[in-house]
Amino acid sequence: ESMRSDGGSVMRGNDLLCGTADVMVTDTLTGNIMMKVFSSFTTGGSYEASGFGYGPGIGEDYERTILILSRASGVPVVANALSYAKDLAKGKLAEKCSLEFANAKKAGLDEILESLKETKKTETAAEEVKMPEKETVTGQIAGIDIMDLEDAVTALWKENIYAESGMGCTGPIVRVSEARMEAAITALVKAEFLAE
Repeated sequence: ESMRSDGGSVMRGNDLLCGTADVMVTDTLTGNIMMKVFSSFTTGGSYEASGFGYGPGIGEDYERTILILSRASGVPVVANALSYAKDLAKGKLAEKCSLEFANAKKAGLDEILESLKETKKTETAAEEVKMPEKETVTGQIAGIDIMDLEDAVTALWKENIYAESGMGCTGPIVRVSEARMEAAITALVKAEFLAE
């Protein structure tokens, strides 16, 4: 059970710092938790006192260098992140990334990535699925890996449940209408995005 007032089994960085559970299961956003530990282990988790923030997003055709801070990032972390950003600009990160991606593609990156896409879950995404009529989405479903998030939304659309992807304090979330929460969870279990 999370130490936060709303409890639940979905843990936050502060739960890791406080030793709330003996075992933590993480997804592809593990780095978020690790950065929290490294930057705020001396302060109990509410204030990031050391480090350089969460670093730049790097990807193919990214033209902007964007670094991430947390609401808990303290003045030392903000100062270091600004310094880091300056160094990345001077070092021409975007140009270096373009060169690295070009070299990786020559070495067969596209073929490797394509071979990893063929899973049962992505079959739904490959179909032409029409978005249902928009609804107010205040319900949140956590526990879906960031790499599967958009496919999970598409799986719900296929079941005529309007959904949106998002990012909450626990990580990736699928947002649906409160009235459709139960049906959405059932559909996501059926499509193997969530375990029963």
